[in-house]
Amino acid sequence: MENAKKHIMLVGKSQAGKTTLTQYLTNQQLFYHKTQTVQVVDGHYVDTPGEYLEQRGFYGALSVTASQVDVIALVQSAVEESTMFAPGFGSMFCGKFVIGIVTKIDLATEEQLKRATRYLTDAGAQTCYSVSSVTGQGMTEFNKWFENL
Repeated sequence: MENAKKHIMLVGKSQAGKTTLTQYLTNQQLFYHKTQTVQVVDGHYVDTPGEYLEQRGFYGALSVTASQVDVIALVQSAVEESTMFAPGFGSMFCGKFVIGIVTKIDLATEEQLKRATRYLTDAGAQTCYSVSSVTGQGMTEFNKWFENL
């Protein structure tokens, strides 16, 4: 029987690093492009537009999309001073496993990393991973977790 790899939905502000993360994880060339609609990448990663988080009117689209995945990943850039995730945000996904992914760690100070992780845990992330899609830092740990889901 084939090992059925899980599906993970990436939710975060515009320019948080969701698309770049999916490019890294699927061995694509890294290049910036604005995600306009929900995109399924490599059959397992669901990349959502930042506007789905930034505009409450799109929360319904997040909920509908979440029903089709196994894990919700809240994505927060380490160098972003603020967050769009309200405390308890992850609870809107009705019992789905919620993780946090801090991106752009190669550009951040230790204090910025701590702040981003706190934002994600406050939002309901049950565990957090810190990664850089440019240097690959933290990707081995994240991939190991994802492969063992």
